[in-house]
Amino acid sequence: MAAPWGDVLRNEAAVQEAARVAVDAALLAGVLMRTEGEPNASDVVNYAPFTLLPSAVPSALFEQAYAVQQDFNLLVDAISQNKEFLEHTLASTIKVDDFTARLFGIYMQVLEEGLAQSVFLGINRSDYMFDRGVDGTPALKQIEINTIAASFGGLTSRTVAVHGQVLKVLGKSKEASRLLPNNPSKGLALGIAKAWELYGSPSAVVMFLVEEVQRNIFDQRCVENELWNRNIRVIRRRFRDVFEKGSLDDARRLYMDGQEVAVVYYREGYVPKNYDQQNWEARLLLERSRAVKCPDIATQLAGTKKVQQELSQPGTLEKLLPGRAEAVARIRATFAGLYSLDVGEEGDKIAAMAIADPDRFVLKPQREGGGNNLYGEELRQVLEKIRDSPERTSYILMDKIKPQPAMNYLLRAHSPLQVSECISELGIFGVYIRQGEEMVMNEAAGHLLRTKAIEHADGGVAAGVAVLDTPYLV
Repeated sequence: MAAPWGDVLRNEAAVQEAARVAVDAALLAGVLMRTEGEPNASDVVNYAPFTLLPSAVPSALFEQAYAVQQDFNLLVDAISQNKEFLEHTLASTIKVDDFTARLFGIYMQVLEEGLAQSVFLGINRSDYMFDRGVDGTPALKQIEINTIAASFGGLTSRTVAVHGQVLKVLGKSKEASRLLPNNPSKGLALGIAKAWELYGSPSAVVMFLVEEVQRNIFDQRCVENELWNRNIRVIRRRFRDVFEKGSLDDARRLYMDGQEVAVVYYREGYVPKNYDQQNWEARLLLERSRAVKCPDIATQLAGTKKVQQELSQPGTLEKLLPGRAEAVARIRATFAGLYSLDVGEEGDKIAAMAIADPDRFVLKPQREGGGNNLYGEELRQVLEKIRDSPERTSYILMDKIKPQPAMNYLLRAHSPLQVSECISELGIFGVYIRQGEEMVMNEAAGHLLRTKAIEHADGGVAAGVAVLDTPYLV
C-alpha cells in the first residue's frame, strides 16, 4: 500500500527544501491554528500540523467509506428518533456515567415537554482505519462516528493545495494532478444554510456555540465564511453568553441579544469539562427551543460508544433500518469486533478475555475529543481495578485495529524535521436534514485524513497527536 515517495524519503536535501515550501504553502493557504500560548488571540498564529507528503489510501476502501456514509446518516437519524432504543441501550451506562446521565436527563425532559424543533440537521464524521488482515489485505474498519462538533472540515479543505504544491516542487506534477479535490467546509455550510432556510425566518441568525479556548478558530471560520457568502448572518457565543442573555418567547423561539436564532451549530459541549451548572442550564434552554440544533441532544446520544457497541449486536441494525437490507450489509461490513462489559456472566467473560490478552483490544469510555481510550498494560490495570464494579459498564471493548505503517514526515511548528513510521485514519463527513418525517438532504460532504506516528496509540489533531493529511489513492 506504499505511495510512490520512496525516492523522496531517501533524498535529505529534497526533503529539507520541500518542507520549507510546504510550511509557506500552508501559511498562504490558511491551514492555521492559534498558538498554545495565546489560544484566544489571532495576532500570533502558526500553521496547523500536517504531513509533508500525502499518504497512500487504497482506492477501493476510500470508495467504500464514501458509499456507506448516507447509510450511516440514515442510521444516526433513526437512532435519534427511537426513544425505546436509547433508553434500553443507555440504561446501564447512565447509572455509572454522570455526563451521559445529565445529557439523557435533558433528552427526557425535552421529550416530555414536547419538541418545539421540527427541522433536524445532522453533521457527523465517520472515522475508519485500514485493518491489515491475516493475509495482508487491508479492510475498512470503523473506529467511531462523531455526531457533535466533528472538526477539521475547514482546514482539510485547504490542505490538498499544499500537498499538490509540495509534489510539484519534488518533480511529481503527474501525481499532484491525481489528488482529489475536497471541500467539506462548503458541504457543511450547505447543510447549515438549508436548515436556516427551512427554519423560515430570513432575519434570524446562525449561532456557532464555541468553547472558551478557541485555538481551532480558523477551521470554524472556513465554514462561517461560506455562510456569510450566502448572506446568512453568523454570531459566535459561548454557553455562558447563552446563560446570561439567551431567552425563549411564547412560541419557544430562541433569542440571543435580541436576535432570533435559526440554527445552533455546536463546536462545544461534547466533554464533561465543557459544563458547569450554568452551562447545563444553558444547554437545556437551547434544547427546549425551536431553533435547529446541530446536533439536538438525541443525536448527540446516538454517537455514544455504548450505542456503537449495541449496533453490532445481531438484529439491531435490521430493527433500526427496516427494509434496508443493502444499507445494513454495507454498514455491518465496516464494524470491528465490539463487546459489552455490562454486569453479568457475558460481561465477566469479556473482561477476563481482555485482561488475559490486553494487546488485542481497546477500552473506550463514553467520551469524545480524542485521547480517552486505553490500551495494553493501562487497559489491563483499569479493567482489573473495575472488573467487579458496575463502573465497568461505562466502557465498551473493541478489537484493536492493526494498520500497515508507512514512512512520512510530520511537520509541526518548532519541532525537528524527522522521518516517522505512521498510521492514518480516514473520516468521511456526512450531512443530512430531516423536516418532520421527510429526509430533505442526505450527503457525504468530503473527507479528512489524519496521520500520527505509531508510538501514539490515541488522539487527534486538536489533542496534539495526529496531523492533517491528504489521501493519495493507490
